[in-house]
Amino acid sequence: MALLRAACLSPLPLSLLFLLLPFFALHHAPLSSAADTISANNSLSGSQTITSASGTFVLGFFKPGNSSGNYYVGIWYSISNVTRVWVANRENPVADPSKSELRISDDGNLVLLDQSEAIIWTTNTSVSSNSTVAVILDSGNLQLRDASNESHVFWQSFDHPTDTWLPGGKIGLNKVTNQTQRLTAWKNSADPAPGIFSLEIDPNGTGQYFTLWNMTTSYWTSGIWKDNIFSNVPEMTSNNIYYVFQYVSDEKENYFTYTVNDDKIITRVVMDVSGQVRQSTWVATQQSWQQSFIKPSQQCQVYASCGAFGRCNEIITPFCNCVKGFSPKSESDWNLNDRSGGCVRDTPLQCQGSLLNSEKDKFLEMTNVRLPVNSHSLSGVGSEETCEVGCLSNCSCTAYSYNSSGCSVWYGDLMHLQEQYSESDAGILYLRLAASELPSSSSSKGTITWIAVGVTVAVLACVAMVWFITWRRRSRRMTRVSTAVGGALVPFTYGELQHATKNFSHKLGEGGFGSVFKGWLPDSTVIAVKKLEGLRQGEKQFRTEVSTIGTIQHVNLVRLLGFCSEGDKKLLVYEFMPKGSLDTLLFEPTPTALDWKTRYQIAVGTARGLAYLHEQCRDCIIHCDIKPENILLDESFVPKVSDFGLAKLVGRDFSRVLTTMRGTRGYLAPEWIAGVAITAKADVYSYGMMLLEIISGRRNLTGPEEGRHGFFPALVAGKLVDGEVESLLDYGLGGEAESEEVERACRLACWCIQNDEISRPTMGQVVQVLEGLLEVNVPPIPRSLQLLADETPDHNINFYFDSQTRSTTSNSSQVKSTTSNSSGA
Repeated sequence: MALLRAACLSPLPLSLLFLLLPFFALHHAPLSSAADTISANNSLSGSQTITSASGTFVLGFFKPGNSSGNYYVGIWYSISNVTRVWVANRENPVADPSKSELRISDDGNLVLLDQSEAIIWTTNTSVSSNSTVAVILDSGNLQLRDASNESHVFWQSFDHPTDTWLPGGKIGLNKVTNQTQRLTAWKNSADPAPGIFSLEIDPNGTGQYFTLWNMTTSYWTSGIWKDNIFSNVPEMTSNNIYYVFQYVSDEKENYFTYTVNDDKIITRVVMDVSGQVRQSTWVATQQSWQQSFIKPSQQCQVYASCGAFGRCNEIITPFCNCVKGFSPKSESDWNLNDRSGGCVRDTPLQCQGSLLNSEKDKFLEMTNVRLPVNSHSLSGVGSEETCEVGCLSNCSCTAYSYNSSGCSVWYGDLMHLQEQYSESDAGILYLRLAASELPSSSSSKGTITWIAVGVTVAVLACVAMVWFITWRRRSRRMTRVSTAVGGALVPFTYGELQHATKNFSHKLGEGGFGSVFKGWLPDSTVIAVKKLEGLRQGEKQFRTEVSTIGTIQHVNLVRLLGFCSEGDKKLLVYEFMPKGSLDTLLFEPTPTALDWKTRYQIAVGTARGLAYLHEQCRDCIIHCDIKPENILLDESFVPKVSDFGLAKLVGRDFSRVLTTMRGTRGYLAPEWIAGVAITAKADVYSYGMMLLEIISGRRNLTGPEEGRHGFFPALVAGKLVDGEVESLLDYGLGGEAESEEVERACRLACWCIQNDEISRPTMGQVVQVLEGLLEVNVPPIPRSLQLLADETPDHNINFYFDSQTRSTTSNSSQVKSTTSNSSGA
């Protein structure tokens, strides 16, 4: 393109012009993927694009989703052309990109013209240069700058974010211009127009960020900036080794920004159409985005996420549905995840209708709900009946609730309603509906008539009662199992599970909290039934904990399908894993050993499951008993973490938990053996011990060697120092393994079993290492193994690899090794 510009400045001899014609044919005005600049001589139209110097980001026209005839100018990742990070004309699409043009205007601004050459979008800034260019940078930032001085920037897209926050971008407030940089979600998955949810900094200067509904109602806050993190985003603590966070507050501006220490990490923060802030990282091996955190963590915490008269339910999918008697205002919008329009009545209320003699409105009882916002109190009401009458007397009243605090009524739309709500402020709501939406009451005469008919039918029905009961039970089991597929837990009776397991005759195994039996449901679905023993929980506590486990779903976690609770009989029903547990395939003689590729994927999948429990659930869940016996494999050898019998829930306000429960010998972290408080790092230790067994194919506590090297972790520590990791591999593999992956896994395992829990990585970091996104140094020999190893290295503990060309990372990545009095063996 530089040659083209030079050709425009001076005339060429005719002979030379003919020689250059083939070159011009290949490098004419349609911009190639190598170009990163729009200048006065080059515009963008149709399918033409420009690409950043390293090829990371692309600028061009695009059509989102299945939108008909709407095109936009935007920036997207070259690795995923459906992942747009910025949109110019998000409110004003063009119909024909081939007749539209993105170019530099006469006044130096970057403008988008439609087919009639009307300005659809412009940078609209003051330009003090005779020549400007628009350049797409490797950061994803589009800059309008002086063509002869790249440091003179007149406008940049980072100052005008849409729904995505890229590393290096700012979200904040310019105190001089009073201009706010905020993220605003798309209207729906196919329309980039500004939606109803946004993320912005507190204009009052408290240093915290809010997510807002309709720019008015805050439903989540990041908390204040303290100790280099936002108080309500604890994930920043584990991430700050490979991210650099910066919060700035001075007389001119107030903003937060972040960058990455490793250019190989591709990450973004998005204000999603769901109303949640989501951070995702690109995993090249899977060619997909992996979510790092979601705020708020639960969909139903998003204010009015289901719109007016919508009900949110965390247990089932989809999360949003209309309450009884209502339907989506726009079915097409709902299908595109835009529920801001909410729901509308199927039948008008009696006071809104024209029939004078129509039946009075009725109320639908909704139990265990989070009551809608904006309630009004009716004074002087002393009973539920009076409260109902008070609501019926006002045509604008749509619901009421009565409790010890008195009578509350709602006028107009009901917003932020959640069902199957178990918090302390749950209540009963009476929703006003047209009488025809509910079973109608009959006259006394009609009732007597129907009773007589019913008695006659009952006499005939007794003949077939036994058959009917049998059919009903079988049908109910079938219905419950199909319901479980939708996400809700199935409450089984003890008799049903006794029948399904053939009186608990096919035992699969036995754990610390009971035995597991194989079972079959009427539709031939195979299940695993765990018969819990020794529990002393009350009915309410048991159901609460089971409900919590039931909401946790991940591809690498065994899914809970249902439960039974009848007196002291407590059972859990899980999906069945046909390949059994990992220990069987690792330690017991089998025709063929697990190949290295399968073992490595099992290690990665298990790490992902644990990372989900630790970092992505609403409450951090410590498993407390990670070992090969608790890693189950499906038909495709996909690993699934099982047995939550030892799991303890830890509230986000508490980083540690004291427990009297004991895991399995050989996998216990030193701090647990010492009887002190444990954190999620105890699971990391257990995982490290198990990873060593995956590598060697043998138990850590046993082995063919005699003497001190009979303990495999000590042998690994010594071989890593000597650079002989190949000898650690399971003999059954015959040396068939990726040497780089073997060394990576050995290094990582030894980092996981460090005595000082501060030195161990988080499970999220373990996943990053196994996926090749992070590199690790050779670990020091854990102090509990130093008595069994040949050498005692003398250096500071530094988990992450620092190349000579990489800038120094946060000090939190380097901590001084301290002596522990506990043993990890």
